[in-house]
Amino acid sequence: MAVQINPSILSADFARLAEEAQAVEGADWLHVDVMDNHFVPNLTLGVPIVESLARATDTPLDCHLMIEDPDRWAPQYVEAGAGSVTFHAEAAAAPVRLAREIRAKGARASMALKPATPIEPYEDLLPELDMLLIMTVEPGFGGQAFLDIMLPKIRRTRDLIGKHGLEMWLQVDGGVSAETIERCAEAGADVFVAGSAVYGAKDPADAVRSLRTQAEAKTVSSAWACGH
Repeated sequence: MAVQINPSILSADFARLAEEAQAVEGADWLHVDVMDNHFVPNLTLGVPIVESLARATDTPLDCHLMIEDPDRWAPQYVEAGAGSVTFHAEAAAAPVRLAREIRAKGARASMALKPATPIEPYEDLLPELDMLLIMTVEPGFGGQAFLDIMLPKIRRTRDLIGKHGLEMWLQVDGGVSAETIERCAEAGADVFVAGSAVYGAKDPADAVRSLRTQAEAKTVSSAWACGH
């Protein structure tokens, strides 16, 4: 399974977004946190910024929508240039229909779960998704401490993906750093969102490379990957 590192621009300098995007060109995706100050208590950016970013970088955009009514708004982010769009299970009224619409418009469809939301009720939806995002902090703000209690949930999700023989990606977001990425990889994650650990580093591109090396080394020795 290929490890992917997705720097989060939530930790970047918003006055220099084009430059910040280019500073991590070795990354697999650029993670864009969209918050509406309703679903989460923070306000970030919207469709116009995504459109501008899509023009400013060759790195594909991974848009994480922490917003109310994603059924209405998510398709607009595909049209704005996102290559992957994540909606929250807690906010979507019709997740299967929404995932199919995102895919039909040409992007990868992903669903996110808050820390307190179990994966098991959504098992039947997994074939409709290209990726599942397990939040390892409460969504809303960057720089939070990683929640170790999410590791069993990551493992259970990886087991369900294997049970159904799916090739979907398993992303983690929140507190991912040099100190935590190996635990996430061992538990079953293969896509890692890192904000402060990348943009807080002296050399963001080097931080991406270092995190990738750590995750790849741990993945190779992990039971879930060996049995894939």
